Order: sequence, then structure tokens, then C-alpha cells
Amino acid sequence: MSAATAGFLCGLVYFAVYFIDNAFMSWDCITRPIVVAPLIGLVLGDPFTGVIMGASLEAIFMGISAIGGSIPSDAISGSVVAVAYAIMTGGGQSAIEAGLALAMAIGTVMGAVNSLVRVLRGSLAPYYEKLAAECRPVKFFVMNLLILGVTTLPVASIVGIGVGAGVDVLQAALDSCPAWVMSGIAAAGSMMTAVGFGILLSMIWSPSIAVFFFVGFVLTKSLALPSIAVAVIGAAIALFYFFIEKDIIDAKRVGGSSEGAPQMAVPANSDEDFFA
Repeated sequence: MSAATAGFLCGLVYFAVYFIDNAFMSWDCITRPIVVAPLIGLVLGDPFTGVIMGASLEAIFMGISAIGGSIPSDAISGSVVAVAYAIMTGGGQSAIEAGLALAMAIGTVMGAVNSLVRVLRGSLAPYYEKLAAECRPVKFFVMNLLILGVTTLPVASIVGIGVGAGVDVLQAALDSCPAWVMSGIAAAGSMMTAVGFGILLSMIWSPSIAVFFFVGFVLTKSLALPSIAVAVIGAAIALFYFFIEKDIIDAKRVGGSSEGAPQMAVPANSDEDFFA
């Protein structure tokens, strides 16, 4: 497959997933790396690499969210270019590690481009408000699709051109790098997954859940359990706590203890309203 064809297909995938997600679905449904990366792998003829990188890229980007309109790094473009680079340079572990290391940098640059596009869309808010006030839902919907398509096309074009023209240049630059530079890139790519989990963990960390972090570490490193087994154990513990607390809340609601429910003190921060 030529670089131009690959660039066109990557730009098309970017446009399709971004347009469909924003026009017809909820936010961040199909624009996540775990969906985008396998699609890129499929259109470029290497779905296996796409699936492998999709899981790693999702771990990298899962702790990064566009809060308040701020886009720290664009997961879609980073995933598209990273997977395309890994596949077009022959695949393999070294290519995957280099692609993972590039994903965050590419996503950061494209995040700035997307911020400019969001400013353009935001400037049309008075027009949308006017259509809503006039109760014209059909025109509102059609104009939203039109404007979304017009503003998404330039970004998708940049991604496609970047893949078509930039991968060969990037590969030539990497080939000219000393071995120690490539070793550093490989090490950085291996670390990116841990960085993504670290960002996510920093948001939910509390003393009450710290024990599970260390239990999971022992299960994976000392007992060498696979990640699926650890996930099943974690899900079982989560369900256990959920049903225990639900029984306590039900018992408290009726003014007594339900038969068979464990006698425990209700935490001060229990989500009673959530289960009501």
C-alpha cells in the first residue's frame, strides 16, 4: 500500500469516527484509542497490531480528558498516526514501542489545532440559540451536521497528509539516529502505559483503596497471575462491597437490620441517595 493511500484511509477513518461520534452518539463513544486503533489496523491490513496498540494507547490516554474545553492531547490523531507509523514501518515490537512514544507528542500538537476549531464552533453559539428560540429543530440538526463536517475536514486532512508524507520522513530520521537514541525511544514507549495508569490513579487515589493497589501488585508480580484473573478478582471484590453496602442501606431505610445482612457501621460518606 502506498503512503498516499494509507494517508487517505487514515484521514477518512479520523473524519468518520469524529463526525459520527459528535453528530449521532454521546461524547467519547467511538473516538477512544481502543476503537480507533483497531480500525486503522484494519484499513491498513494489520488488525493484530491495531488491537495490540489500541489497548496500550487506551491505557495511555484514559487518564486524559478534555475538561472545560481544554484539550491536553488529542487521543484520536495520536492513535491514528502512531498505529499508522507502526504498521507502515514493518510492525514488530520496536515499531510499536516507537509509535507509542510518539502518540502523546502528536496528540498534543493536534490538540492545539482542535482548540482552534472549537473556537470557530463556539462562535456559532448565538446562531444555534436563534434556531432553538425559533423552534426549528430540523434546520438546527442539519446545520449542526454541516458545520461539524466543514470544521472536521481540515483536521482530518492534516492527519491524512501527516501519515502520507510524514511517516517516511520520520522513519528516515529515526534510521539516522544513534542506537542509544532508539533505545531511549523504546524505553519511553514502554513507560507510556504506566504513565497513563499513573494519571488515572492520581485522580482516584485515597487511603481506603490503597490496599487494593498493593494487593494487585502482589498478584501480578509475585503470583504471576494474568491481568484477566486479577480483573475477575477485582470485580468480585467490588460486587461484594456493593451488595454489602446496599444491604446496610436497605436495613437502615426500614429502621432495622435486614435478616442475614452483616452488622457493620455505615460509612459517613455512603451514597444513600444513589441507591434510593
